[in-house]
Amino acid sequence: MNTNLEKAKEMLILGDYTCVLFNGTQEHYSNQKGVRPLIEFLESNIDFSNYCAADKVVGAGAAHLYVLLKVKSVWANVISAAAKEILKRNNIPVFFERQVPHIVNRAGDGICPIEDCVKGITSSDAALVAIKQRLFELNSSN
Repeated sequence: MNTNLEKAKEMLILGDYTCVLFNGTQEHYSNQKGVRPLIEFLESNIDFSNYCAADKVVGAGAAHLYVLLKVKSVWANVISAAAKEILKRNNIPVFFERQVPHIVNRAGDGICPIEDCVKGITSSDAALVAIKQRLFELNSSN
């Protein structure tokens, strides 16, 4: 792991954040759960291509969003097998504490709805559309 990724990981743990992006001088972080902070980062139009990312949970949806953010590398506390493959396929070095078959939903009784909605999608642009649609559906049902 490079120094910026180590620092992002340290900030994630010590700051009790859900995700951190760090490029050596600037940091962006969030306490929000899920993929919403990554979508906000994406919509900020900040160039994250020189940033490293540390995240508590990286499922396939988050992996696609990190591809779109063009981060240099990702560290995850927990990563799904699909997320690992997406990052590797897009030449983004990935490091993690624990790999799981898939990310579970917050109730703990099934697959994460974001992980599920991008299953089989190989294009990160198409995944973004599917993620936004699923978030809209989830918000509408509450």
